[in-house]
Amino acid sequence: MQKILIVDDDAANRELLESVLELTGFSVTSAGDGRQALMEFERISPDLVLLDVQMPILDGFEVCRKLKSNSGTRLTPVVLVTALSATEDRVRGLEAGADDFLIKPVDRSELLARVRSLLSLKAFTDELEQAETVLFSLALSIEGKDPYTEGHCQRLSDYSAYLGERMGLPLEQITALRRAGVVHDIGKIAVPDAILLKPAKLTPEEFKVMQQHPLVGERICRPLKSFRLVLPIIRHHHEKLNGTGYPDGLKGDQIPLTARILQVVDVFDALTTLRPYKRALSISETLEVMDEEVKKGWWDPDIFSQFKQLVAGLEDLNSMMGNGDHLKATSAKRM
Repeated sequence: MQKILIVDDDAANRELLESVLELTGFSVTSAGDGRQALMEFERISPDLVLLDVQMPILDGFEVCRKLKSNSGTRLTPVVLVTALSATEDRVRGLEAGADDFLIKPVDRSELLARVRSLLSLKAFTDELEQAETVLFSLALSIEGKDPYTEGHCQRLSDYSAYLGERMGLPLEQITALRRAGVVHDIGKIAVPDAILLKPAKLTPEEFKVMQQHPLVGERICRPLKSFRLVLPIIRHHHEKLNGTGYPDGLKGDQIPLTARILQVVDVFDALTTLRPYKRALSISETLEVMDEEVKKGWWDPDIFSQFKQLVAGLEDLNSMMGNGDHLKATSAKRM
């Protein structure tokens, strides 16, 4: 049964909405002010919120803003129920993140139509979230096969998003980087363990098999429309600026910017991690190696310059916190 939270400081208004929605088959919980609304939201995790605007303590605009600024609650539809009809009030509601409006006195048919429409959209969104969760779990299970890869995906997700923010990328591209950090190697599910976990250099034939994993990963994630900006990162994070990478041999700006960001972070993490056949390089050694690779035309020099500044800032922070080894990874990843 879908759950609806009604928030209104007027008991009569709450009771009216409750009676209509409960008779239609919804599970209804109510709150009398904005502060109580946030507590009830946390307790029941509703599928939709009907929110009065003019309330004491916290008004509806502020409650809506708090819900929509939280990544864990922002996808829940919020309908502002108000007697205010001026354009500036609607603008305030939209700026707070409201999904829809109902004007008092509320018409029963309009109420049910809007509620059903938004709940249908919420159900679709929940399905997408579940699909993403499955993909993330699959990607982490692949990482879990190798004790040397522990934490690799999370580090790539965090550091590539930090770097994207530093470079001023739009939020949707930063979100794509965060997702891609987790699923970029999901195509390795098609790579036999004998190759994936081999503790020595791969043969040319084995490397050809390994080179297919970006294409497989792209195919796995392609059905999710929400991964539209993630797909180019998955496919192209092993390209090199001079065209010697794989799978498509792209050069320069042919490689998507987000893929170039992730590959810099990916290489850094690989070099600073322990492998059965190599030691983990220190941060300074890793940056020296990558400097030489930039000179060879492998990585984007502007992105690498930004990344070095990011690493330096994190090192300074870790030093102040007495945690200088934070950036040194403890996992490995086959390039």
